[in-house]
Amino acid sequence: MDSCDPRVKAYRNGKTFDECRQEARQAAEILAAEIARSGEVSWSRVIEASGHDEIVYKLSLKYLREKGHDIGNNKAPRVKQ
Repeated sequence: MDSCDPRVKAYRNGKTFDECRQEARQAAEILAAEIARSGEVSWSRVIEASGHDEIVYKLSLKYLREKGHDIGNNKAPRVKQ
């Protein structure tokens, strides 16, 4: 059944989950470079880098956390090294 396969289900703007993952990895690379330069970025910057796409935003935070960054919490909405 193709309806349950996440690779073919269309998300926002008709993107598949794999395309969302690729965009999130690219956004995470860009954000990691910005964090290296300035020390931290806000969650609103992460939203901008992800194109205001919720899935890409959440995956970007996930990939930044996997790289060892502190992604903050609701009291400290920022990502830092």
